[in-house]
Amino acid sequence: MRRDARLSWLLAPAAAVFAAFWLLPMARLCVVGASGPLGLAAYAAVITEPNYLRSLLSTIALSLAVTAATLLIAGVAGLFLTRNAFPGRSLLIALLTFPLAFPGVVVGFMVIMLAGRQGLIGNISDRLFGERLVFAYSMAGLFAGYLYFSIPRVILTVMASAEKLDRRLEEAASSLGAGPWAVLRDVILPGLKPALISAGAICFATSMGAFGTAFTLATRIDVLPITIYTEFTNYANFPLAAALAIVLGAITWAALVVARHFAGSSVAPAA
Repeated sequence: MRRDARLSWLLAPAAAVFAAFWLLPMARLCVVGASGPLGLAAYAAVITEPNYLRSLLSTIALSLAVTAATLLIAGVAGLFLTRNAFPGRSLLIALLTFPLAFPGVVVGFMVIMLAGRQGLIGNISDRLFGERLVFAYSMAGLFAGYLYFSIPRVILTVMASAEKLDRRLEEAASSLGAGPWAVLRDVILPGLKPALISAGAICFATSMGAFGTAFTLATRIDVLPITIYTEFTNYANFPLAAALAIVLGAITWAALVVARHFAGSSVAPAA
């Protein structure tokens, strides 16, 4: 009994923080979402209203594209950095992971400096072709921004997993006649599968809910976080904004649960 009492006291601070900063705000958000003229139907508005549905589908499509591109780029880079030693490797890893220190607004500003109206890409294309290429304020710019801050997370996850791979399995496959691509397909990728699913889930969840970068670039961008922000700032439609936020959180949580099922305990239950 004393042991149970001690455990209860140890868990009490965590339970209090969980209740104060997650449970109660989420409960309040659910109540607000159902308090408007639409009632509980507000939660279905993201499907029944074309504008909100388009915003949701755009957000999901963008997040999936960012996740796929990030896994490809960071997976190759992480595996290469783990398997190869060369001068400047530590510096390169530090530079590749440096974007983790940047908030979303800074990333958005960097995209503007790269592909905005006075950006580097526009200046180069203007000199070469006489036409300024500008894509910072579109979904392409948001894709570039999300890709920029997603790659470091995946690289670190892949490197940590690749270091634990048993190289003897690869040597055995090679000795049996398997070529490099067969070893990659049948040995390396299955070994990295939990890490790739875990990193992909976090990347998808982060892209679904990211706001700072989208807010900085939001000129012709229609994603759900911006839609939610517009509803409660421009129109003071708090119930609908709350309902959309709950739907966004539910979709993200469901993606993490599915990823956890396929990857095991390597995926965090929340993001």
